[in-house]
Amino acid sequence: MDALLLSRIQFGFVISCHILFPAFTIGLASWLAFLEFRWLRTRERVWLDLYAFWLKVFAVSFGMGVVSGIVMSFQFGTNWSVLSERAGNILGPLLSYEVLTAFFLEATFLGVMLFGMRRVSEKLHFLATCMVALGTLISTFWIISANSWMQTPAGYALVDGVFEPNSWWRIVFNPSFPYRLAHMVLAAFLTTCFVIGGVSARYLHRGEHVEAARRMLKLAVAFAAITVPAQILAGDQHGLNALEHQPVKVAAMEAHWTAAPAGEGVPLVVFAVPNEAAERNDYEFAIPRLGSLILTHSLDGEIPPLTSVPREERPPVKPVFYAFRVMVGLGVAMLALVLLSLWAWRRRRLFEARWLLVGWRAMTLSGFVAILAGWYVAEIGRQPYVVYGLLRTADALSPTLAASSVLTSLIVFVTVYLAVFGAGVWYLFKLIRKGPQPFDPPSMDEGPDKRPARPLSVADEPWEGRA
Repeated sequence: MDALLLSRIQFGFVISCHILFPAFTIGLASWLAFLEFRWLRTRERVWLDLYAFWLKVFAVSFGMGVVSGIVMSFQFGTNWSVLSERAGNILGPLLSYEVLTAFFLEATFLGVMLFGMRRVSEKLHFLATCMVALGTLISTFWIISANSWMQTPAGYALVDGVFEPNSWWRIVFNPSFPYRLAHMVLAAFLTTCFVIGGVSARYLHRGEHVEAARRMLKLAVAFAAITVPAQILAGDQHGLNALEHQPVKVAAMEAHWTAAPAGEGVPLVVFAVPNEAAERNDYEFAIPRLGSLILTHSLDGEIPPLTSVPREERPPVKPVFYAFRVMVGLGVAMLALVLLSLWAWRRRRLFEARWLLVGWRAMTLSGFVAILAGWYVAEIGRQPYVVYGLLRTADALSPTLAASSVLTSLIVFVTVYLAVFGAGVWYLFKLIRKGPQPFDPPSMDEGPDKRPARPLSVADEPWEGRA
């Protein structure tokens, strides 16, 4: 294992751990804004209890996302200094814009959101929650813009091998950016949606927090009924865009080795074992013409095969092929579960159908797996380039980097991540097992000595009476 492979493994490991938490908090911040809006609108206590419950989950997840993101950024200087040197004039400002806009916005209002309930006015606290939710979306905008530019570079000029910006509009809104942004935001929302649905199904299955769980499951089903079809449409458009700008990646996703005879179209390979040495698929099961219909929206459409480019220009086929099927398979499972849930809802059996609750519990973490699979398709599929078609990954590596140094840091990262994030995930599961508790924040007009030492239940002191 040389420094290049170890550096790729290290970056892949760190970003895999990192992306899970921001993806979760993107959807969770918007969910919190909705819960607080419902509380302010209806004054039903259950919405406030749910807000307080999910706010704790958000705080832990947000903290772990920030910590893992800081570690990831250092690798650009240590392991990928040539990438920083040649593309830093473009990637540096894009990442700086994310800090100057999204991170500062989140940092400004996060403290108010976490600790300001009833210490500031209700409207100001709701504004803080909305600003944090907006900050997560702005952060996504800039991060996806930077990554999309590496996938479909535009608006640059090469000067002595260095990328110089000549149109920031074309850099930010590069050809793949709108499709990838929509795909990622919807994936983040679906990840949170299925966590909420799975947690509520667990409570209903065990007869705990029934009223809160009923409301959460209804909202999860309703939101997923809108978002899952939208994600399928966004994924289809993203695939068409990738076929236009990164045809070899699409060929690897489909394990499409050779061009089909004219008029026969491209089959959809449902399952196979790609054989890269022999440039064929073993144990293949394929449906004729369906690949053309999905990929080109035509029964006899063609896509460039993998053999249309030299071997050194192809990405590793197996991980791209299998990761794509994991992502699509989970999307199909989500759609099936949503359709069954709508059917049960119509028959007034949404909360009583045990098999349906089991399905939601089984799909609780499906969004995380789908996001990881999608990122593997995107990042491995653009190999051997780090800036697609212009800068190879091998050429972006720090020239004096020793394999032993990368291996040592990789072992340290794995050890620390397992300890720190293992503890964080354990605490999240502990919070979820406990579930929503009666919450009564101290009033603004109460001094420190008059504030209750513990949360009051509705029976102890009704919220309406205090108001």
